Amino acid sequence: MRVQLAQQAQEILGQSDLVIITERVDDVALLIGQMVKMGFVEVLDRHIPRHWTQRGISWGWTAVMWLASIVTEGDHRKVSVETYVKGMPHTLSQLTAQVIEPLDVRDDRLSHLLQHLSKPTYWHQIEHDLPARSIEVYALPQDVIRCDATTVSGEHEVVEGGLVQFGQSKDEPTRPQITVMLGSLDPLGMPLSTDVLSGERADDGLYLPVIERMRTGLQSPGLLLVGDCQMSALDTRASLARHQDWYLSPLPLTGATAEAMDAWITVGVRKREAGELAQIWRTNDRGHAVLAAEGYACERTCCAPGGEASWSERVWVVRSPLHATQQAAGLAKRLRQAGTTLTALTPPRGRGKRHSTDEATLVEAMDRVLTAHRVEGLLSVAWDKPVEQSTPYVGRGRGSLSRETRVIQTIRYHITHIARQEDTIAARRQRFGGKAFVTHAGQERLSLQAAVLCYRNEYRVERIFNRLKSRLHIAPLFVKLHEHIEGLTYLLTRGVRV
Repeated sequence: MRVQLAQQAQEILGQSDLVIITERVDDVALLIGQMVKMGFVEVLDRHIPRHWTQRGISWGWTAVMWLASIVTEGDHRKVSVETYVKGMPHTLSQLTAQVIEPLDVRDDRLSHLLQHLSKPTYWHQIEHDLPARSIEVYALPQDVIRCDATTVSGEHEVVEGGLVQFGQSKDEPTRPQITVMLGSLDPLGMPLSTDVLSGERADDGLYLPVIERMRTGLQSPGLLLVGDCQMSALDTRASLARHQDWYLSPLPLTGATAEAMDAWITVGVRKREAGELAQIWRTNDRGHAVLAAEGYACERTCCAPGGEASWSERVWVVRSPLHATQQAAGLAKRLRQAGTTLTALTPPRGRGKRHSTDEATLVEAMDRVLTAHRVEGLLSVAWDKPVEQSTPYVGRGRGSLSRETRVIQTIRYHITHIARQEDTIAARRQRFGGKAFVTHAGQERLSLQAAVLCYRNEYRVERIFNRLKSRLHIAPLFVKLHEHIEGLTYLLTRGVRV
């Protein structure tokens, strides 16, 4: 708009009117400044080639404009970026020191950017250079790396061999999905390396490619890799031991570990009764010292697949009092629910009530209830077998002294008593809260207390996934082409840093 200046202002400025342009800036200046400081523009321009006929801003500035739009608006659709730029062309031009036009971020140009980012030859180099620039800026320690995977769903057509597939998902199990494997640097939770894979894959085999690229990028020996139980696969542990990196992960309660865990917990119960467990104390928010965990360690020898190499590792059997309390509360709830369900198997007399007339059927139903609530051997059930007799006349019509009768016996089973096996329940409660961790780091590198407290910071990588989904709104995915899905996911994982 134009504003007529006062006489004194006209004499000072040498003009009679003033043009005022109003634009809503929000946090765009902070976002763009942070991305420039991280070297985002410089790194992308270095590794994404620019065609000799290409006009307008570079690919680095294009990505920065798009990321600023996504973080501010929470919308990763390509069609919305042009409208975003139209609202602040002068602000963006001042921040970037170049002319920014809406055509610079049109949807076809953004599609070309995603295609470039999806190519491993470009993205791996970008991924290699960005952490080095950021770590130098923040002077971060480089010895603890966390690895984890998540899934991102969308309304996509599932084709054989495609990127979007049905798989196990905690978010949207009814939708097809992709799997995002991520490695991040502690303590900031900075994403270092990302892989985008098809959604039906198991997590076990996804760790090594990401770890290898982080190892090459950081060039720091003796990394401590922390992950969930999927990272404890033998192939992954063998590779980390061979490269002289350290690992820390819980063991899954499957296979040989499930068989050994029972004996480990038995030893732990005996040591706890004798007061031989190492204890880990923490100060809570009220300033009180509380027992965080207690446990013991045992050593074993592991062999790589094929028997090529072997190494020694430590297994920590740890009991968490808080976890034990939660498991005990869950058991009490299941016992109550099982008792209510068992009682309902033999309801009292009434219209519409079905009675149990066969003992084998009743016993089978009780076994199903106990198994469904996981309380086998913890409840004892008693029932009786009342027999009722009636002598109706044979045939139809009015009875008489000489009319033939018959005897009918009706059997109706009834549960009379449900008792808890308190000794068995108490013995099971003593075994609650147990978990096994595995590492081949020595006592000097990783003590029991350091290992437990380090693993309990696993929420740091989960926060990355939370920001990816709640702040950058990656789900549901709106892009359809596979290379666009990969490129957008790579771009948004870099946006988590901003």
